[in-house]
Amino acid sequence: MIQGHGDDTYNYPGIRSNFSSNIYPHADLSALKAHLCKNMGVIGNYPEPDAHSLEELIARKYGVSATNVLVTNGATDAIYLIAQTFSKNTCTYYETGYLPTFCEYEDACRMFGLKKRAERGSQASGNTILWLCNPNNPTGDVYSTEEIARYARNYAFVVIDQSYEEYTLAPIMPHQEAAGSENILQLHSLTKTFAIPGLRIGYVIASEHLIALLRENIRPWAVNALAIEAAKWLIENDVQMMSDLRSYLSETQRLRGMLNQIEGIIAANTQTHFILSQITFSTAAQLKAYLARKHHLLIRDASNICGLSAHHFRVSTQRPDENERLVEGIKEFKQYSF
Repeated sequence: MIQGHGDDTYNYPGIRSNFSSNIYPHADLSALKAHLCKNMGVIGNYPEPDAHSLEELIARKYGVSATNVLVTNGATDAIYLIAQTFSKNTCTYYETGYLPTFCEYEDACRMFGLKKRAERGSQASGNTILWLCNPNNPTGDVYSTEEIARYARNYAFVVIDQSYEEYTLAPIMPHQEAAGSENILQLHSLTKTFAIPGLRIGYVIASEHLIALLRENIRPWAVNALAIEAAKWLIENDVQMMSDLRSYLSETQRLRGMLNQIEGIIAANTQTHFILSQITFSTAAQLKAYLARKHHLLIRDASNICGLSAHHFRVSTQRPDENERLVEGIKEFKQYSF
C-alpha cells in the first residue's frame, strides 16, 4: 500500500482549507446526510453481496447492460481487483501512460506479480496491460480520443481511470463506448463525483466478458450498505454537487496565475481543478508543514509520486478567498525561508 496520500487532515488538527484533496471542497451534503439518517436501518442487515441493484441503476442511467457494470469499494479497489484478475496468465507486463501518474497502478501490479515493461511500445505489448488516468492525477492532462484509440489497438488491455471525469470540460470516453470494447476497462469514482470520500464507492464499465472475469475475484459484500444506499439516492435524484464547473475551472486558472507570479514557484498547465506545482527555494514537505502550522492550510506533498521530486506539491482549487490566503501563505513562507 502506498503511504502519504492527500487529505491527511488527521495528522494536522485545525485545518481550515484543504488544498490536498481532489474532492470538490464545498459540496452541500446536507440532503444526503438527512436521507441516510432516515435509513440507518440498513446497517442492521448484510448488504447485497454484489451491489446488483446499484449496478442496474447505473446501467439504466448510462444506457448499458447491467452485465457491463461492476460496483466496487471505490475506484482504487477496482485497480487492485483488475491487477489481480489480469495477472492470472492473461498479462505478464504493465505500463502506465503520462508520468507522473497515480502510483496505485504500479503498486497493484507489483502486488500481483506483473512486471513493468522495460521498453515502451515494443512487440511485447500483446501481453501488456496499460493504465491511463484521464484526467491524469497529478498533472491534470487529458488524453485525446485519438490517443486512446491508438492505445486500444496496440495493447492487450487498456484501463482508463476516469475518476476525475466530472472535473474537466475536455471530451471523455462515454460509458457506451467502453462497454462495446473488447479490451477497455473504464473506472469511475462516485466518491469523487458526489464528494463523499468517506464512503468508498466506484464502478467498472467493460464488456460482459471482462466484467465476468473481474467477478471471479471480487469479495462478497465488498461494498457496505450505507455506501450503496447513498449512491442509489444520489443517482436516482440526479444530484449535482458542482453548480458551475466552468467557473470553478476558471478560478483554477486564476490560482495557477497567482502561483506563477511567485518567484520560485512553477505551476503547470492543467485541464482540471488541481495543479501540480514545484517549489525551487525549499521542499514541498517544509512548505506543507509551514502552511499547516501557521495558516491551517493543507497542501499535497507530491514527492512520493513516481517521477516527482521533494520539490513537487499539488493543490486543488478552493474558494477565491481561500486561494488568495494560500498564495499569501506561500509568499510569507518564502520570506521566512530567506
